[in-house]
Amino acid sequence: MVSPVATDSSSSSTPETLSWREWLEECGPKLLLFARQQTRNSQDAEDVLQESLVKLAKKVNDNTFTGGQNGWLPFIYTSIRRGAIDLGRKNDRRGRREDKAYVASEIESGGVDDPWFGAFDAQDELGQQLESALKDLPPKFAEVISLKVWGELTFAEIGENLGISQNTAASRYRYGLEALKKKLSGARNRGDIEL
Repeated sequence: MVSPVATDSSSSSTPETLSWREWLEECGPKLLLFARQQTRNSQDAEDVLQESLVKLAKKVNDNTFTGGQNGWLPFIYTSIRRGAIDLGRKNDRRGRREDKAYVASEIESGGVDDPWFGAFDAQDELGQQLESALKDLPPKFAEVISLKVWGELTFAEIGENLGISQNTAASRYRYGLEALKKKLSGARNRGDIEL
């Protein structure tokens, strides 16, 4: 960080002419404690304190700060308080947006996380079996099947996206479908699903 006050460290410092480093060493712990009291966690406190210090440094370097070094501490306290309020509001708004999005996705999916089979009813047993079987496949097969069926890509496009040859993509698709068929045949034989 750029020092807002360029003083010679060899000269004796009065309380009004402390170097930036000396001032920060003296006031930093109490500023951090205040920031912790104003925020919800220690990471937010450190962020708010740093933003406040950056604001002060910019004002001092631009010669737009009035009040001299005696005004630094009140400025930082006010800046921390305002920053903590703004951060709390921002986090609350984000939390409400995330909650709304989660509720909307729950309603849309019928309570099933990330439904892969939109054509099936969320409670459809076959759709659940297919999704479960696809998730149980080795990732290299599952990703090719997903890209081919739901991504509607060609084997050449799949190969390009995954960094494999077109023939390898086709082989993985074929082997993946065979593995799915075996898994679903087992479920059908047990009577878990009807095809």
